[in-house]
Amino acid sequence: MQRPEWPLLIALAVGLLIGAERERRKGNGETRRSAGVRTFTLVAVLGGVAALIGHGIDVLAGAFVAGGAVIGFARRGPPDRDLTGEVALVVTFMLGVLAHTQPLLAVELGVLVAALLAYRVQIHHLVRDVLTEQELLDGIAFAIAAAVVLPMLPDRTLDSFGLFNPSTFWRLVVGVMALSALGYIAQRIVGVRFGLVVAGLAAGLVSATAAVASMAQRSRADTSLAAASAAGAVASLFSSITYMSVLVFAVSPRLAPLLVPPLAAAAIAMLGYAAILGRRAATQSAGAPATGRAFNFGEALLFVLIVACFTGVSRLLSFYFGDAGVLAGVAAIGLVDAHAAAVSMAALNSSQRINDITATLGVLVGLSTNMLIKAPIAFTLGTRAYALQVATGIALILVSVWVAFGLTALPAGLLRNL
Repeated sequence: MQRPEWPLLIALAVGLLIGAERERRKGNGETRRSAGVRTFTLVAVLGGVAALIGHGIDVLAGAFVAGGAVIGFARRGPPDRDLTGEVALVVTFMLGVLAHTQPLLAVELGVLVAALLAYRVQIHHLVRDVLTEQELLDGIAFAIAAAVVLPMLPDRTLDSFGLFNPSTFWRLVVGVMALSALGYIAQRIVGVRFGLVVAGLAAGLVSATAAVASMAQRSRADTSLAAASAAGAVASLFSSITYMSVLVFAVSPRLAPLLVPPLAAAAIAMLGYAAILGRRAATQSAGAPATGRAFNFGEALLFVLIVACFTGVSRLLSFYFGDAGVLAGVAAIGLVDAHAAAVSMAALNSSQRINDITATLGVLVGLSTNMLIKAPIAFTLGTRAYALQVATGIALILVSVWVAFGLTALPAGLLRNL
């Protein structure tokens, strides 16, 4: 049986932690506040003792603390009307009560409350001066999509083909939003300091094809930036492969044993090659820090709709032409969007419409055709030096992917499952 003094000691520790922060905010003179480290500690212990006694004592004690907080607020003049201290006092009492039944949760929440109070200046600066109104709205939209809509959706297929799972497709929407926001935040924080490589890493989370094209135009505008632009383009390929891996494994984790070796080999090759190009180039500026939107919900939804359509098309090809039809279809889809092609294969595999080896081949075929289409873009829009360096990176990806896949699949005789 749990000894009764342990919850009281935890309540005491929580009160001391929050009270220590409040003591430093009490001020001096006539504006000095009454509640400090001793008051907060005693209030937390009061909550623990009241919960231990029970029989309505906790309700009476809570009313006493709330009344004291109201009186303390009323005694302060209009220039100092801040409810934070009073609310923190009531929260401290509640944490003392919580320590009686869930001591670990009380400690965790106590630390978070103390941190929230201690970092008030930084939080105010972030909200008022750093975040734009659009970024705040995007954050709220993401919270609604991830914490409100996603848990409400049924996690089962609704159609006769077993393809449309609302929870699976909405997870993709949330994933696209999160990864796009991650790239935006990366540019927002580091800005121009790390040059085109960081810009490429961030852009690759949205569209590596667009990143290759934009870097190509930059290299043509200033030929001295050819190596730096190529480093940014190659970095976008790395982040694009990483992005695709996250989406595929979120939809069908069972593909990990087959896909991790080739995708990891390609990612490592790209990371190393980008580092070599970055060293070769002089430090370059990536322009002004990112501003605007963290993600575009419409584009995220469009991506998932494309995935759904491509998944249906691949299913029909599989029904009429077998696995060969699936691979031919995903090769064509990969020319447009490697992510959509890969996730389509993962969705079919997750619903057990195609086997693991066919899905793996589909992902890699789609990735390969998507990489190949980037080379003409680089040669058409960029300088020769830029295009050759990007083409070398693409060749490294293709060699790494298929060599690693061959070393994994052929010795195990997995291709006989086709």
